[in-house]
Amino acid sequence: MTLILGRKLGMTQIFADDGTVTGVTVVAAGPCTVCQVRTLEADGYDAIQLGFEDIPDSRSRKPQLGQFKKAGVAPKRVLREERLSAPATQKVGETITASIFKVGDIVDVVGTTKGRGFAGTIKRHGFHRGPETHGCMNVRQPGSIASRRIGKIPKGKRMGGHYGVERCTTKNLKVVRVDEARGLIFVGGPVPGPNQGLVQVQAARTPRRPAQVTPAPGKA
Repeated sequence: MTLILGRKLGMTQIFADDGTVTGVTVVAAGPCTVCQVRTLEADGYDAIQLGFEDIPDSRSRKPQLGQFKKAGVAPKRVLREERLSAPATQKVGETITASIFKVGDIVDVVGTTKGRGFAGTIKRHGFHRGPETHGCMNVRQPGSIASRRIGKIPKGKRMGGHYGVERCTTKNLKVVRVDEARGLIFVGGPVPGPNQGLVQVQAARTPRRPAQVTPAPGKA
């Protein structure tokens, strides 16, 4: 198992024995329940489906409610599926906790960025502003957006608009501490989303490789 769901609680600091300080994000991970196990024979691939946070029956869709009753688990607010390279060893109804990660593991954290409403091109795309002297009236305006030759605004033109509320993945973060008793994972660095936002902690898909030092010419 290399996947767990949780809630972002906020950021804090951890002091090491040598006095160094590390900024970490605290994630209340799990507990997650195995709601379904997919097999190569029945579904064409191996995977497990995790459910997070219990909800009343009235808050669940009827098809999903039938699935939960068949599995013998309570309805869940969030469902996520993880593909496996081998048949799953977990059974339906088992509980996944923060103990699946250890200190030093490299993980990717998936979340939804904060919503910032309508934003202009400077805040949304990092455009530079115009001069503010000599009667310039184009300070924060986007400038030209098309030409008469085209006759329309080209697709993908970066303009003002809704900013945030997008799926975002922060890669290659290090697990600094795991509190199994309280179900907390301390991840080094920031993760996307507001406090109490849903996050998905998973093993890094493309771990960062150590830098290779090339010797200077003429030296062994």
